[in-house]
Amino acid sequence: MASAPTTAPPPAPVLLAVRDVSKFYGNDRAPALEHVSLELQPGEFVALLGPSGSGKSTLLRILSGLIEPSEGDLLVHGAPWTGPNPQVAIVFQSFALFPWLTVLQNVELGLLAVDLKPDDRRARALKAIDLIGLDGFEEAFPKELSGGMKQRVGFARALVVQPEVLFLDEPFSALDVLTAEHLRNELKELWMDRSLPTKSVLMVTHNIEEAVTLADRIVVFGANPGHIRVELPGVTPEQRRAHGPAQTRLVESIYRIMTNPDEDPSTFLERPKRKPARRRAKPRYPALPAVGLDDLAGFVQFVSSIGGRADLHVLSRDLQMRNDELLALIEAADLLRFAEVAERTLLLTPPGEQFADADLDAEKAMLRASVLEHAPVMRHVVQTLRDAPSNTREAEDLVRELQGAFGAEEARRQFETVVDWGRYTELFSYDTADGELRLDEEHGIAVDG
Repeated sequence: MASAPTTAPPPAPVLLAVRDVSKFYGNDRAPALEHVSLELQPGEFVALLGPSGSGKSTLLRILSGLIEPSEGDLLVHGAPWTGPNPQVAIVFQSFALFPWLTVLQNVELGLLAVDLKPDDRRARALKAIDLIGLDGFEEAFPKELSGGMKQRVGFARALVVQPEVLFLDEPFSALDVLTAEHLRNELKELWMDRSLPTKSVLMVTHNIEEAVTLADRIVVFGANPGHIRVELPGVTPEQRRAHGPAQTRLVESIYRIMTNPDEDPSTFLERPKRKPARRRAKPRYPALPAVGLDDLAGFVQFVSSIGGRADLHVLSRDLQMRNDELLALIEAADLLRFAEVAERTLLLTPPGEQFADADLDAEKAMLRASVLEHAPVMRHVVQTLRDAPSNTREAEDLVRELQGAFGAEEARRQFETVVDWGRYTELFSYDTADGELRLDEEHGIAVDG
């Protein structure tokens, strides 16, 4: 008897998607996001991972319908969509609770727009409170709760509407390390047990270990403008529960990708992945890491004190720093040639060891020389100050110039870093009241441009 012909299973439905989305700000249409495409399917937990200013939260708001893309399309179940999406709920890093309402009343707020009888609304709120571990706190007010318990209320309020997609915007970043780890593990178990009343989860995070612990798929962003560098499959649920070697290898690979922002991500992967996104043209000036030079000095001195080399994962653990903060310090040390990254190890260079042992005056002299040699935007600012009448520039003129290289939002961040580095190295001063940068007569003019 002939067997019945087999048919391929239908493709999984796409809950939510963006197609070739870009987001511009300001009259100069500087891009915060450029040509981003992403799909969310039922049953998957996706993490968006990347440096500050790479547009992760902007993409989250586009996907939720809170802001519109400048170009490209937002699709809900395959159909174009404009305006807020009622099938999305968001948990933010700030708890955003109403202090005059009890826990139960705060959770019930999520259902006010739903056509439910009061008793049904109360029953659903109590079920969400029970799911998220808040039993016994129904009548408590926010001032009586710890940070972790407040964030549980945020989760319950989002889940009570039973959204198709749950968005998490750095939900654990405002919590202490132990509380964050506890809640993260509870979320992992709820998701793996399919206890959450949602079909998909999309999380924005800076924390590499967090992304690898929770996500079925990890999307790594690059900055200036924001774009997807590579998408990586996560490890299996069993490997996540066991914290095994596969999880460790993926964490290390992502560290290497993020500490080498100009390199092809496939270089750092141990097995074939999806084809990485097309690399974007570099801005006119490479971006300065958002790091204070005093913090950089302390970081280099710390690495020197432990032998001049350190495993990146160990550094993250020992310094108890957010990954984006640590990566910014590593990027700054590499930019100024005080350190370099080989595999997953940070190594101080001979100038870095010399810098770590220098007194304050010698330290600043080394920073001045290195900043002018290796940070083109700083060299440009000093040169334009040297050429300007009275050796001054209007701050807003510089910001507008930076917008051409970085876009409006990132230009402001770059300006703040430029000012911090210029003040610390005594290359120029910045008068906030007058809005002017002024070249330092002793150091700024003496240095060749």
